[in-house]
Amino acid sequence: MDKVIIFTLFIQLIILPLCYGNEDINTTPKDQDGPVIHLAVVSCITRVEETLVMFRSALLQTRARLHFHVFADDINTPQYEKEMSTWKCFQDGGQASYTLHPIQLPKQNEAKWRTLWRPCASQRLFLPKLLGDVDALIYVDTDVLFMRPLDDIWEYFSLFNSTQLAALSPEHEPKGSRAGWYNRFARHPFYGELGLNSGVMLMNLTRMREVGWVDKMVEYYQEYNLKITWGDQDLINIFFHYYPERVYVYECEWNLRPDHCMYGSTCDSVEERGASVIHGNREVFHNEKQPAFKAVYEAFLKQGEDKNLNALLKRMEKNLKDEAMQKFYCGRVPHIFTKQLARQVQLQKKLNKKREKTEL
Repeated sequence: MDKVIIFTLFIQLIILPLCYGNEDINTTPKDQDGPVIHLAVVSCITRVEETLVMFRSALLQTRARLHFHVFADDINTPQYEKEMSTWKCFQDGGQASYTLHPIQLPKQNEAKWRTLWRPCASQRLFLPKLLGDVDALIYVDTDVLFMRPLDDIWEYFSLFNSTQLAALSPEHEPKGSRAGWYNRFARHPFYGELGLNSGVMLMNLTRMREVGWVDKMVEYYQEYNLKITWGDQDLINIFFHYYPERVYVYECEWNLRPDHCMYGSTCDSVEERGASVIHGNREVFHNEKQPAFKAVYEAFLKQGEDKNLNALLKRMEKNLKDEAMQKFYCGRVPHIFTKQLARQVQLQKKLNKKREKTEL
């Protein structure tokens, strides 16, 4: 199975000149050896900058080759083309390649699908049908940052049993259940006791096609559209309410959000190992509601194409020491943001020493 991660926004990998229109645009690396991780994102109207920063975080540590599937509207497409044309990592068969897809939603109720929750967010529900030649992938929201190689999260596909077709993290943890949204307010079925968050989602597209995933999404929308609040995430929760055996639930370290620390630390795996993926939902990468998340984002923003992990870590630690952090609980636990990256820095140093010995 090829490794696939879908970033449904746009692509950061282009150094080759692009033209855009109603058809897919492809770049293919010259060297096709080795496994490929497919990434997918959806991007409409806004969020270009944070998508590009997310792409850079993905490229920073990942060992496998990457292929980005980017679903973007006519507003964002030219912006991505302009930015991506300066990136070197996609030139001459480099680390990554991409396919740029136009937004493709069902003709019936297309306008409603387009505005379900955020602009074009529902696009990811139809990926199994649109990417018929892709076996599996990881979808992420645009407001995500990777603190370790994508190779590591991809390994969860190997833990699926014969029925599981997706992996997600819980919407809330048991320790934070009193602040849970689904268990208090949902007017529709949802998974388990606290629901699932769909911001970081492993998707086995082959299995999704086999169970008629797309048809079920349309069916659930027709039945529950007046009762859902969070759009595509609610429809995903409805599916796994009826088919709980088809989801693999991984730990919250793979989808750290403000909910895990704003009222006290509720994610045990983050306390132990640090965040592997940071999800800045509620626009916390850009506002002052949870400045610790903004501090992490700005460290990546200034990193650019520099692959010096230690420099990134030092910048992040410096940002998190700002006095403003102490006014918010998330800012009082800076280790949850840096612990995993610090581990990756140490692993890289050990690897470099081994290489030096080998060369002697």
